[in-house]
Amino acid sequence: MAENPNPFDGFETLALHAGCPPDPATGARVMPVYQNTSYVFESPEKAADLFALRDTGYIYSRLTNPTVAALQTKLAALEGGVGAVCTSSGHAAQMTLLSALLRPGDEFIAARQLYGGSLNQFANMFSRAFGWTCRFVDGLKPEEFRKALTPKTKAIFIESLANPGGLVMDLEAIAKVANDAGIPLIVDNTLATPWLCKPFEYGAHIVTHSTTKFLSGHGNAVGGVFIDSGTFDWAANADKYPALTAPEPGYHGLNFHETFGNMALTIYGIAVGLRDLGACQSPMNAYLTLTGMETLALRIDRHCENARKVAGYLSAHKKVAWVNYAGLPDSPHNAAAKKYLKGQGGSVFTFGLNGGYEEGLTFVKSVKLFSHLANIGDTRSLVIHPASTTHAQLDEAGQKAAGAGPEVIRLSVGIENADDLIADLTQALEKV
Repeated sequence: MAENPNPFDGFETLALHAGCPPDPATGARVMPVYQNTSYVFESPEKAADLFALRDTGYIYSRLTNPTVAALQTKLAALEGGVGAVCTSSGHAAQMTLLSALLRPGDEFIAARQLYGGSLNQFANMFSRAFGWTCRFVDGLKPEEFRKALTPKTKAIFIESLANPGGLVMDLEAIAKVANDAGIPLIVDNTLATPWLCKPFEYGAHIVTHSTTKFLSGHGNAVGGVFIDSGTFDWAANADKYPALTAPEPGYHGLNFHETFGNMALTIYGIAVGLRDLGACQSPMNAYLTLTGMETLALRIDRHCENARKVAGYLSAHKKVAWVNYAGLPDSPHNAAAKKYLKGQGGSVFTFGLNGGYEEGLTFVKSVKLFSHLANIGDTRSLVIHPASTTHAQLDEAGQKAAGAGPEVIRLSVGIENADDLIADLTQALEKV
């Protein structure tokens, strides 16, 4: 057996070292923040090669930046992909990715159990701005994806661990639907992170993240990414994806798949997606995310430990009607969590108060340690009432279908002392 050229490939090791060698110019051990716009060309010939994609290097930070490139390398390594494209936000990642796959009039299918902002982006903005139609189905019923397929369908989009409900999707079953249809399965892995779940191992083709959340982890950097597994056969489905398999007029007829093989989507995402849509990630946000990711495995384990304790407490409380946490043994999603999430349930989940909308508002007004804000994945514990905030654009039926009914509270459990978190929830529930 040939010697592994890189034997140091444990997850925790990659989280620290992938993409971040010592700086060759200065010896600096931490990846520097390359806070600049442009890069001096070695020669006119080198410049011409860079612009024509005959060579790789740095031109302008909307396209490529050393700090952002380090983050892309690290994310691809942790997810097991061939390449990654970092963007200014998770929403920007979805837009940039789908712009490579869809044209006006095309469709994609998405699970109904999604972050409220994604539901709105998919249902309203994408159709209005780009002419893309999203068909929503129950993500917990894999065959619903098959039933929703049409000749215009170009992708399936799900969350591995759904926000806000903490529901675990059957990745293998949905991947089979996508493979049978000859379309890519896109999995938003934000809540699970690659520490708990590796969607590529179950047949997914592309992974997205809001890096703002657990990857950054400290509530101080906004960003997004999509990561390509390199396994989808664009050539076998060439008629469906002309952006990757037909001549690109912006590069004198270059064919991305013929030229770059399984890196086609990654190179297109940078050379066309970031160039023309412009949703690039800032170097400072990339730096902060790189720093946060060094402790990803440690943090996620603590998040999950605390969440399991909090969920167990809430499930026994007389003012709580139900708890959706896949990490509890009696959860209907526990078997899926054991298969896809190392038996963990993540740290974002929902519970229902016995009361309704007004009781939900009272609860979020009453917490003291939990922060009431519209984010997840922070080291600090967070709380929100989705029906009045993140899912307020939906009618009540839509909110219930998304797991965000009027009685629902979403928690993002942080890494504080678990007893303190339970004490805060206790005093808040007393006021409901």
